[in-house]
Amino acid sequence: MRRQALKLLALPVLLAALGTGPVQAAENFKIMAPANPGGGYDQAARALGKALQEAGIAGNVNYENKGGAGGTIGLAQFVNSSKGDPNALIVVGGVMIGAIVQNKPPVTLANATPVARLMAEYNVFVVPAASPIKTFKDVVAQMKRDPGSVKWGGGSKGSIDHISVAMIARETGVDVAKVNYVPFKGGGEATAAVLGGHVTVGTSGWGELQEFVTSGKLRAIAITAPSRVPGVNVPTLKEEGVAVDIGNWRGVYGAPGISPEQRKALADAVVKATKTKSWAETLQKNNWTGSVLTGAEFERFVEDDLARTRALMVKLGML
Repeated sequence: MRRQALKLLALPVLLAALGTGPVQAAENFKIMAPANPGGGYDQAARALGKALQEAGIAGNVNYENKGGAGGTIGLAQFVNSSKGDPNALIVVGGVMIGAIVQNKPPVTLANATPVARLMAEYNVFVVPAASPIKTFKDVVAQMKRDPGSVKWGGGSKGSIDHISVAMIARETGVDVAKVNYVPFKGGGEATAAVLGGHVTVGTSGWGELQEFVTSGKLRAIAITAPSRVPGVNVPTLKEEGVAVDIGNWRGVYGAPGISPEQRKALADAVVKATKTKSWAETLQKNNWTGSVLTGAEFERFVEDDLARTRALMVKLGML
């Protein structure tokens, strides 16, 4: 019995030496999606969690949704509740940058820990299948006649959605102040508003809207990409006569108060997750473009994006 017990005790060491089993159990993670379910933040959070599990890094992943104010309400909750937690992540992105610039909340990205940029995507503009609007040129013509008659639905004020609409108005000679823009807490709410006919035109990431477009419930009339996106049969704004293109990005930040070593471990874990099969499938399914960036380069990218967004909002009369 004693020899048998010694054999059992030695088994994990032997497996580890042979590389056939983990030395330690995978960590538990929690990921905050600072928006309501169904939107791009939510999709990115759950896709990353799945990839962390596939990579053998995460055992259990707990998700939390907290929408409002372009993600800054969720950010404040994350910062206050996750201090020092080396396995806590929050999804961030261009939408949050816009909300921070416009709303100047007390808690910003400066209160959390930069980890990694994950991907980029472009927005599409959609109308209900039964809408009399057939092309984006129809939208522009109606907006020029009566700006308030076109009710735009998208993410929070200051988001990429909002900025893109303001850019379109300015480019087509319409007073930005007269744009009728209705903000929603998440992509799911915005999509429901379009499906219900409560807004004239909706806009969000292609990954959030493609299932409704492919099923025929919504019709995509333009995309914010500089050129046609492979696999997405939607004309660009430029093709529709509007010289506007703008992209969105998403990444993750860690909790405040973690050590440099913990930050690096978290970044390494995220990078490893982006090399999994499930993450590759997510990129392909949603037509997201992988653009991983970590460390000081990611910090500079966020700082530059804040500056660009602020300058653009001033130019558009949004600040």
